[in-house]
Amino acid sequence: MPPIVTTSIEKLILAAPRGYCAGVDRAVQTVEQALDEHGAPIYVRKEIVHNKHVVEQLTERGAIFVEEETEVPEGEIVVFSAHGVAPAVHENSKARGLRTIDATCPLVTKVHVEARKFAADGYTIVMVGHEGHEEVEGTMGEAPESIVLVQTVEEVDDLEIGDPDHVALITQTTLSVDETAEIIARLRERFPGIVTAKGEDICYATTNRQIAVKQLARECDLVLVIGSTNSSNSNRLVEVARDHGSESWLIDSHTQVKPEWLEGIETVGITSGASAPEVLVEDLVRYFRDLGVEDVSELRTVDESVRFMLPKEIRKGLPMAPSP
Repeated sequence: MPPIVTTSIEKLILAAPRGYCAGVDRAVQTVEQALDEHGAPIYVRKEIVHNKHVVEQLTERGAIFVEEETEVPEGEIVVFSAHGVAPAVHENSKARGLRTIDATCPLVTKVHVEARKFAADGYTIVMVGHEGHEEVEGTMGEAPESIVLVQTVEEVDDLEIGDPDHVALITQTTLSVDETAEIIARLRERFPGIVTAKGEDICYATTNRQIAVKQLARECDLVLVIGSTNSSNSNRLVEVARDHGSESWLIDSHTQVKPEWLEGIETVGITSGASAPEVLVEDLVRYFRDLGVEDVSELRTVDESVRFMLPKEIRKGLPMAPSP
């Protein structure tokens, strides 16, 4: 039961698109199908996606989450998370005789390929991203001698590059579109000849969810973002909502809603990060319905139809193979 709250809320608006992206859906399905086909335990390096509810549910089914592949017993099955891994992880896994399933999001793999190509062509690669994030660690591991990381415009100003006429740009896929645009603009000022791959590195789902939240924030007094604290794209949604005029909070579930947030609020917007399951949104809507809110609508800004095939190792009928 929700706490006893006197609320002035009249309306809920749900952002669309929200929640699972194609890469997350693929990664979660990969672990589920591995458990179905091979039984427990299935080891997973890092969190398969950055959502504690997903990790808890998969743990209950028999998945064992480890920080490094070196913790996996020799010869066992290990799934690599949606965020991708460095080549050294593949090498370590092969040396331990592990049977690997690579659930890296194809859009992250695209950035890995870009990094290898730019490095092979002799470029110094500037990567825009968050230090310590698994995706950044995996991408930088593709060409550690060639990639430098920047997180802010100020760090761009401090960059010292040996050949400023031979610079390439890549980005983490889950960044703030607006903040990244500022950093990229400064990079282009400092390095006019900087090259990029065709198409954006920031993924379609990150972009679409931020577009939706911008519109949501204009119509709401409060925007609640469902997602875990270590989810980069979820944290960016909170920042975007605040930047566009709405109060905003990140919550793992409806149980974290604080009554004081709702004081004087008439319209609440709800969205969820790309790794948050829809059931958490449904629980939050039910929370507000229990408070007496009856007007619930959806604000759709973009339609998504992207789907990714499951990893080749897990597709029905294919045998498991050692790490390449």
